[in-house]
Amino acid sequence: MKRRDFIKTAGVGAAAATFASPALASGKRQWKMVTAWPKNLPGPGVAAQKLADRITALSGGRIEVKLYAAGELVPGRGVFDAVSQGTAELYHAVPSYWGSKSKGILMFGSQPFGLRADEQVGWLTHGGGQALYDEMYGRFGLKPFLCGNSGPQWQGWFKNEINSVDDLKGLRFRTTGLASEMCAKLGMAVQAMGGRDMFQALQSGALDAGEFIGPWTDSALGFYQVAKNYYWPGVGEPSSAEECAVNAKAYEELPEDLKQAVTYACESLYNPVWTEYTTKHAMALRQLVDEQGVQVKKLPDDVLVAMGNAAGEVIAELRENDDDLVRRIVDSFLAYRSSVSDYMTYADNGQMNARSLDYKY
Repeated sequence: MKRRDFIKTAGVGAAAATFASPALASGKRQWKMVTAWPKNLPGPGVAAQKLADRITALSGGRIEVKLYAAGELVPGRGVFDAVSQGTAELYHAVPSYWGSKSKGILMFGSQPFGLRADEQVGWLTHGGGQALYDEMYGRFGLKPFLCGNSGPQWQGWFKNEINSVDDLKGLRFRTTGLASEMCAKLGMAVQAMGGRDMFQALQSGALDAGEFIGPWTDSALGFYQVAKNYYWPGVGEPSSAEECAVNAKAYEELPEDLKQAVTYACESLYNPVWTEYTTKHAMALRQLVDEQGVQVKKLPDDVLVAMGNAAGEVIAELRENDDDLVRRIVDSFLAYRSSVSDYMTYADNGQMNARSLDYKY
């Protein structure tokens, strides 16, 4: 979905009215939430509505949040600018969409060969990531929060099999964020587009392959109808954080208890959203295989190693970025990744490897 310049002179006047009207005698604020998703799209669309409802509930109705799906008020890829400029008070999207604003933003959504969903929120909460997240988004007049995660994404839907690194060269592939840069280094022709556009492009032959999220969301969008090879692991996005960003002026005007209501609404949804993805991905995958004839295939190890090397180049380039804040974000991420990677060898990796052994249970 192409971004459009929708901030017109009339829009600026409307934005000013947005903040002139909420603080009524009743004490209620009416907030607009714009999203990057079709309404109630399984996964992110469902999560966005839950967030709107939770902010309303936790504020005791003093903030009434009305959700606008992609295209209803602004285009899906226009929500960042809409909230930054005051056309709406908050949005629900993913950081992976905002690389044109700063490469540093991409680190807060997903990193190729990077952090899992629990590690991602761990970095922000306990590893200094939130302060950097706030500093980066503050440049754009936004207050950011993580509010969910898809968990491990898939490498995606391919019309043809992938047997070697050479099979990737020239492949027309849909992805986003830093994964785009990793894939481009391997000679893939990367394109960014929404889920519905990806289906149409696969159907028409404009794309050879593409990834969106995972089985639950992907099955709802019907990708299995136009490509039967479903590849794992999705090393481009070991997790993908969903975010809520609030217009900083609107947030600062809130009394302290309502700031806490917004903050807790986001924080309290992270695990429920993540675990719903995990549960429904598992259910949807069985249906895709048993009922739709999808072929689940693992990328060859030499392809994964090549992707890892390409991802390393992407991160190395970010460490040399001209922006000091981008460099500090990457250094903070790498320090946290190193620490938890060492520990996970004994903890989660050990448990999952043991669980996969052949024994009666």
